[in-house]
Amino acid sequence: MDFSKVWNSPPFGLEMEEKNQQMIECLSELTSYHIEHCPPYRCILEAYGMLQEKYYDMTQIPFIPVRLFKELKLVSVPENKVFKTMTSSGTSGQSASKIVLDKETAADQQKAMLKIVSDFTGAGRMPMLVIDCPGVIKDRRMFSARGAGILGFSIFGKDITYALNDDMSLNKQEMCRFLEKHQQEKILLFGFTFMVWQHFYKELQKDSRKYDFSNAVLIHGGGWKKLQSESVSNECFCQSLKEVCGISRVHDYYGMAEQTGSIYMQCECGHLHASIFSDVIFRRGYGLEPCAAGERGVLQTVSVLPESYPGHSILTEDEGMLLGMDDCPCGRKGKYFKIFGRLKNAEIRGCSDTYAVRF
Repeated sequence: MDFSKVWNSPPFGLEMEEKNQQMIECLSELTSYHIEHCPPYRCILEAYGMLQEKYYDMTQIPFIPVRLFKELKLVSVPENKVFKTMTSSGTSGQSASKIVLDKETAADQQKAMLKIVSDFTGAGRMPMLVIDCPGVIKDRRMFSARGAGILGFSIFGKDITYALNDDMSLNKQEMCRFLEKHQQEKILLFGFTFMVWQHFYKELQKDSRKYDFSNAVLIHGGGWKKLQSESVSNECFCQSLKEVCGISRVHDYYGMAEQTGSIYMQCECGHLHASIFSDVIFRRGYGLEPCAAGERGVLQTVSVLPESYPGHSILTEDEGMLLGMDDCPCGRKGKYFKIFGRLKNAEIRGCSDTYAVRF
């Protein structure tokens, strides 16, 4: 499928009117493609009377619940085209989503992520400190969304160093070596929210020595459930890190294994942004009609990237709110929004939240 118009546009440079025209064309074409190539997906749409030759509005694009990827193998490419299968994060006893990728979809996900994140970090690779342990990459039993997240963001890094030992203790000696080596450079820190708080911030807070990360940009994500239970807000999280080690540039992100690459980055104003590769729709809990701006609802995410599986329109189990479009003070165009967290009684998801249940 030719989505050249999307690839040739800046990641946050299109106002909603123009973006909508491009998105609906791509999403309508993807829906038709998956109807033809994924029999279970076609059966689902037939059962709900949602089969159409063409769709003319983004809210008309059929969605499937994110949990369906735990129950069914949904794939739109022949077996000999399968490049790899991703699994989502999950606590013990939960089944994991399985996402089937061909080489083209995997490459598109990486290209999209590169364009999106570079808009926040700048071009070029930076020395990268990962707030996690090396075992999460080396041990295939641990390799799921957590390992994939680290590998995905490693395209922005060089001299990639792990701040934690395999027992999750802070490796202060290795961290000091890294800081001394790159003291004149802008550095990238990456980690999952709860791990950054539990194993990085809390350990630095107890240390009498001050570590200077004033030249760093931190990207973190993966869920807030545990921190919210400890009354740690986004503002508290950012301010605490600034006080303990000087980090002033902190970007949360929202994303999921079922739509890898289509991540939503948090801007300097604290808003999550939809890029040209994806968009969000919030729906009311009863009837699932689209919400107005400022109204809480269940999050539906759409993405032009999933070609090897029908993950282009997903109803999540998260609650959020559209804040506005085209007028965020940061200057980025498109929709911007916030996430409140998981719906009541929904399964725990997210690399931070699934890890945090141990504490």
